[in-house]
Amino acid sequence: MKNFILVGLVFLVLVVGGNSLFVIKQTERAVMLQFGEIVQPDIQPGLHVKIPWVNTVRKFDGRILTEDSPQQRFLTAEQKFLEVDSYAKWRIKDVRQFYVSTGGDTAIAGSRLSERINDGLRDQIASRTLVEVVAGERDQLMLALTAELNETTVADLGVEIIDVRVKRIDLPDDVRQSVYDRMITERNREAQDHRSRGDELAIGISADAERRAVIYRAEAYRDAEQIRGEGDAQATRIYAEAYSKDPEFYAFTRSLNAYRATFSSKGDILLLDPDSEFFKYLKGGDLPQ
Repeated sequence: MKNFILVGLVFLVLVVGGNSLFVIKQTERAVMLQFGEIVQPDIQPGLHVKIPWVNTVRKFDGRILTEDSPQQRFLTAEQKFLEVDSYAKWRIKDVRQFYVSTGGDTAIAGSRLSERINDGLRDQIASRTLVEVVAGERDQLMLALTAELNETTVADLGVEIIDVRVKRIDLPDDVRQSVYDRMITERNREAQDHRSRGDELAIGISADAERRAVIYRAEAYRDAEQIRGEGDAQATRIYAEAYSKDPEFYAFTRSLNAYRATFSSKGDILLLDPDSEFFKYLKGGDLPQ
């Protein structure tokens, strides 16, 4: 009988001890309840003690979780529809608020986060153009959305948004071709603008080059005429100095040049007075010595 009682006491101690001790892992967050009321909101990792059948411990995943939102259709500032597929990275920040708002159910928390993310994406995309959403300002959009969500999710749900990212952005099938056509038209218009500006610059450059060419030719002709005039003046001066030393020889030379020019053709006929000064040196007299 004593052995039976002893075994029963040992069993009771083991049961009570097993229900009194619990372990919180590094990857977990937990709260302790007493008859459904939170008495310890954020239990730290390690070994802890509770009152059996009085205290209840609820454990939650404390790691970064992923909420994959379903694809949604949003309107841009240009009133163009976009099919957006996004996801969010989040973790529990305030364990008490998380338990109170979701009952400790991560599925409920993820569903409420998904709704808020879609609302935030709708507002952010509605204030931007198609090009800004797709390429120009995607990173700024995600950062602004993350900051905006964290202003309310910690206080309302007890969770912190680590990051929000867009996996894919597509155009709906019913508007895709019209958007592509509009983009092609805009690109063609921009290309034509660039060509027009290029043609305008080319005309200006060509006109300037022609103007400079005219100026350079005029300056070159002016310099050439100036040099030619200086050369003629110098030649005249040299001739004058040379002829002034023997005027008679100069007259004789001029007469020979005149004879050569006059009688260069056999068919020429010249009617002159035989006593003319023109035949002075042909009569054989007064030749310069």
